[in-house]
Amino acid sequence: MLAHLPILQVILPLMAAPSCLLIRKANLVWLFTLAVSFAALIVSVLLLQQVYATGPISYTLGGWQAPWGIEYRIDLLNAWVLFIVTALSTVVLTAAHTSVQKELEPNRQTVFYTLYLLCFAGLLGIVATGDAFNVFVFLEISSLSTYALIALGKDRRALWAAFQYLIMGTIGATFILIGIGFLYMMTGTLNMADLAARIPPLSESTTVLAAFAFIFLGICLKLALFPLHLWLPNAYSCAPSIVTAFLAATATKVALYLLLRFTFTVFGVDFSLSHLPLDILLVGLGLVGVFAASIVAIYQANIKRMLAFSSVAQIGYMVVGIGIGTATALQATLLHMFNHALMKGGLFLALAGLVYQLGACRIEQFRGLGRTMPWTMAAIVVGGISLIGMPLTVGFVSKWYLIAAAIEQQLWWVAVLVVLGSLLAVAYIWKLVEAAYFQAPEVDAVKEAPLGILLPTWLLIAANIYFGIDTRLPVEVTSAASQFLLGGAAQ
Repeated sequence: MLAHLPILQVILPLMAAPSCLLIRKANLVWLFTLAVSFAALIVSVLLLQQVYATGPISYTLGGWQAPWGIEYRIDLLNAWVLFIVTALSTVVLTAAHTSVQKELEPNRQTVFYTLYLLCFAGLLGIVATGDAFNVFVFLEISSLSTYALIALGKDRRALWAAFQYLIMGTIGATFILIGIGFLYMMTGTLNMADLAARIPPLSESTTVLAAFAFIFLGICLKLALFPLHLWLPNAYSCAPSIVTAFLAATATKVALYLLLRFTFTVFGVDFSLSHLPLDILLVGLGLVGVFAASIVAIYQANIKRMLAFSSVAQIGYMVVGIGIGTATALQATLLHMFNHALMKGGLFLALAGLVYQLGACRIEQFRGLGRTMPWTMAAIVVGGISLIGMPLTVGFVSKWYLIAAAIEQQLWWVAVLVVLGSLLAVAYIWKLVEAAYFQAPEVDAVKEAPLGILLPTWLLIAANIYFGIDTRLPVEVTSAASQFLLGGAAQ
């Protein structure tokens, strides 16, 4: 069984998705989906342990050896991302039963869990596969199910948000497919490890350059890198609360993984950051995204939308780390992938509790909630503090590594801008604190969020504190993963 862990990681949720339609009863479907996600989490933990101890795992499908056949290749980079996706999915699903019952009609709940598992399987497939074309296939599986999940939102604007994401996502996926086609035309292979060996002699080819440009732009659309982020605020603010929490914690992390995979292991560090001025572009776009998105977030009245723009800013920090391109900078990016998943997962689950009780989450509805919903508001405050990057939280750890990486390269202006960008987060988090604790409540009868939502929320919020103090697990794994990225794909 241990030898088949790579395929089990993907096949479990993929086979379970249509099975949901046979179960039908909402309570049983939720339990089944949660069990599948938990099983995937166990598989990802075993894979991470095995890769960390013995090195990359190669799993071939159909009896055809790579590069002729399809290969699932698990190394420290994607083992780390698989762990993030499965862990956050499992925690979010723990809260799904209570939240989904409130926000979706009974006849839509089975469809919701079916689409959720398809999206989950697609994300895991993108990360696990070692075949470039399979990346596109799984990207389409996750994207199509995501469009439908967003459209399930009870607000009619959810349909427009889903359509907008459909257009942007289709453009991004098409660009990625064109880039993969160009690579196949030049190299005759789709295996990522084989591509990494064949691309260097062709680095001067305009076709290879065009392939890189198409793939890079397509991934940046999926990543919501500024200024290609226009789909994300509407998608996050209009989707059902559980969908928002799941996407914020996982989807952008998988897109960031693709950017790292193609930049550092497929095309290679020399081609991406030396042959091309990608380092300047990524640092510049990342910093502009931090400031532009944070400033827009300050003026948002819808809190989901505020945190959506905050996610665009946080993506900027991660992209800055890729642009700097050193081991410390890449470690900062990989740390922030994990830390941001904990932050936004906890914050959006807390907002799910607010939506459960209030039906919406606008700033005027926060007035006095520090007294009427103390546990929910305390979770939002702690999550906000972590988002700012205060000491003893996970947000501080990853930003500390990013600032250290900038200083190592004498990029003092980048370090200063990272600190100033973090201070902008104080402004929009303070808006929530001021309304909740320093203004009179509009409605006195508001009750605390149900335990079904509070417990998983506080599990993630507590993780923000725990991994901000005991950093051994994320720091050790990300340090080894960053060294692997700079060591090339041949490992």
